[in-house]
Amino acid sequence: MSELFGTLSDGTPVHRWTLERAGVRVRVLSYGGIVQSAKVPDRDGNTADVVLGFADLDGYVTHPEPYFGALVGRYANRIAGGRFPLEGRTYALAPNEGPNTLHGGERGFDRRVWDGAAVAGGVRLILVSPHGEEGFPGRLEMSVTYTLEESGALRIAYEAVTDAPTVLNPTNHSYFNLGGSGHAGGHELRLAASRITPVDAGLIPTGALQDVTDTRFDFRRARKIGSGYDHNFVLDKGVTATAEEVAELYDPASGRVLTVATTEPGLQLYTADHLGEPFAPGDGVALETQHFPDSPNRPGFPSTVLRPGEVFRSETVYGFSVRR
Repeated sequence: MSELFGTLSDGTPVHRWTLERAGVRVRVLSYGGIVQSAKVPDRDGNTADVVLGFADLDGYVTHPEPYFGALVGRYANRIAGGRFPLEGRTYALAPNEGPNTLHGGERGFDRRVWDGAAVAGGVRLILVSPHGEEGFPGRLEMSVTYTLEESGALRIAYEAVTDAPTVLNPTNHSYFNLGGSGHAGGHELRLAASRITPVDAGLIPTGALQDVTDTRFDFRRARKIGSGYDHNFVLDKGVTATAEEVAELYDPASGRVLTVATTEPGLQLYTADHLGEPFAPGDGVALETQHFPDSPNRPGFPSTVLRPGEVFRSETVYGFSVRR
């Protein structure tokens, strides 16, 4: 079921869908494909919103940079120098973080209004990105389907086709706080990742794969997160045809547990150390499933190239439960 959520300055309406199942209620916007809220119970049955967001459309329009709950694309994370080679050509993108392109450029998927239609258990959002948008080649037709499973897990399924060779690396940029408020650094995280892609001062991968043993990046056994993370973890499972569990986030105070399963080979852990008003640094934790940053410039990384005749598919499942 959808309702009118607001209207942009140019008159474009923005709708909101409410998905409810197994005690979980998730709300999704047509603006940016944003997960506006996810209300789930704690160990005592008390519900709270466990994702950061705004109560009205103006909040998202005036505070776009945190990408709260948004669908990010065409390319999540960073592309160095806003340029990449593909089949003998070099493509120049819109730089929006110094010389680099972040999360699709100046007007990525997070600032577009998607067409939406109800499907069984959820909503399917559809967007056409024209050839040359933000510098990316190819006309891209993309759909993202949000559904709630019988358990209350939120499944995000991506599909896309193109009419010319391009690169594609979408993700969802929700920030989780399983306590519903306060600092999230006390959450405990487990990650099935033995390596990271280390970065330079501009957060661009060096091209190396660094072992996490005896470093602050070792979350193979659950421990408190703390702060200071904006890094891509190389998932041990690699690219898979079906979503496999790779992460668990736990809030000891509320008992809420979030599991992450994905087909993707990487996961960006971002502890939101630079959030501003009306939020505070560390109020949420982003667990962004993805291919690696700057893959179009790194032949040794898993490919993000999509060609005509191929169908891009990716899936991530966020599961909610409690620990007594």
